[in-house]
Amino acid sequence: MATESSVDPNQTPAPAPQPGNRREQFGWYFYDWANSAFSTTVGAVFLGPYVSSLTEQAAGPDGLVRLLGIPIAPYSLVSYCITISVILQVLFLPILGAIADYSSLRKRLLQIFAVAGSVVTMFMFFVTDQTWWLGCLLFIVANLCFGAAIVFYNAFLPDIAEPDERDRVSSVGWALGYLGGGILLTLNLVLFLMRDTIGIDSGMAVRINLFSAGLWWFGWSFVTWRLLQSRDIAKALPPGETYLSTGLKQLWTTFKETAKYPHTIRFLLAYLLYNDGIQTVFASAAIFAAAPLIQGGLGIEQGMLTQIILMIQFVAFGGALLFGRIAIRIGAKRALVIGLVIWTVVVIYAYLGLRGENRILEFWILGAFIALVMGGTQAVSRSLFANMIPQGKEAEFFSIYEVSERGTSWLGPLAFGLVNQFSGSLRPAILSIILFFVVGLLLLLRVDVRLAIEESGNKAPAVI
Repeated sequence: MATESSVDPNQTPAPAPQPGNRREQFGWYFYDWANSAFSTTVGAVFLGPYVSSLTEQAAGPDGLVRLLGIPIAPYSLVSYCITISVILQVLFLPILGAIADYSSLRKRLLQIFAVAGSVVTMFMFFVTDQTWWLGCLLFIVANLCFGAAIVFYNAFLPDIAEPDERDRVSSVGWALGYLGGGILLTLNLVLFLMRDTIGIDSGMAVRINLFSAGLWWFGWSFVTWRLLQSRDIAKALPPGETYLSTGLKQLWTTFKETAKYPHTIRFLLAYLLYNDGIQTVFASAAIFAAAPLIQGGLGIEQGMLTQIILMIQFVAFGGALLFGRIAIRIGAKRALVIGLVIWTVVVIYAYLGLRGENRILEFWILGAFIALVMGGTQAVSRSLFANMIPQGKEAEFFSIYEVSERGTSWLGPLAFGLVNQFSGSLRPAILSIILFFVVGLLLLLRVDVRLAIEESGNKAPAVI
């Protein structure tokens, strides 16, 4: 693994690389390519339905499984695991972000959490019908590491791209993430469909696919370690202080200063809501599609479901690039408004439609619409937020942003899980997601983007 070079206080440090270095941007892109395997193979396709089915087999006569004595509906368990992992992120990520901004450890922390998350993901190979609970534990840890690594990854965006090119760079990163995740998912699908030919059962095929996601994440990350350069300047710790204590104090100072950036905070609140809806759709779509009709699902078998998710990956590749171009032409905020309107219509149709004999065809079409806006809205949100962050506090602000990033939302999955558990059907649970898009959109409309950028002391792009 690449290591950070030590800083000699008696030497003049080498000048930091300037934004716009295409070689470094290429290295930054490849971390999205690497870690998206976790989002797709683990988060979107295989782990949720697999663990839910194992949990259903382990359920008692009342149809509930008990974990630490707590009764849980099998198809709500994964949603609860997401919620637990994000609660942990709320506690730890802002502290880690403050430490990264103060120290010279941003790249090192990215490496540590990426390696830890990928290795834990590989251990998902050992989740079986006897160890279904292990799937929950490993997912919580892996998702925590996934979110932590993304904080430090996103914090590099203002360093490697000027304001006018951040929409493009962010969108290319998201697009390559979907492409990388889609390529691995294609290989996973081939393995799953050929399982009888090669003599393994469906459980073993899923376990191999989960392992492959961790291996893909681990291996491709080394391209990023090679090309992405650290810009952090090490600061001497005050006497008697540690990075932890200093990070906590810096974080407290930042929270006290948030009143200086009201529109940045307003955008952040809007993002936390509407992206929570996006992530809930992403995390719950496979569970909804695979669940039997009696549970309010669609009854789609795993092979067909994987094909649909695969289609979404490749269409999302184009969607991310498309929204990047739209943002450059009409401004990031207008592009986001268009995307959120489409998201709201999609969720309403998912609740009202998908009921007849053509429900699978309708799900294919609905998936294509989801793909067009999924990566685009997230990529544009990231680049827009990067323009609103005060210099020197990138990791701190992105640590808060990450609370609702890919695979780390918690309010949406919690609402989805609770509504499903108490109603006994996934349909009302889908309806609960609409609120996140509507309220998030209303808050976004009240954000003055130009003023937010000015408040943060940054240069505004040509088109906002």
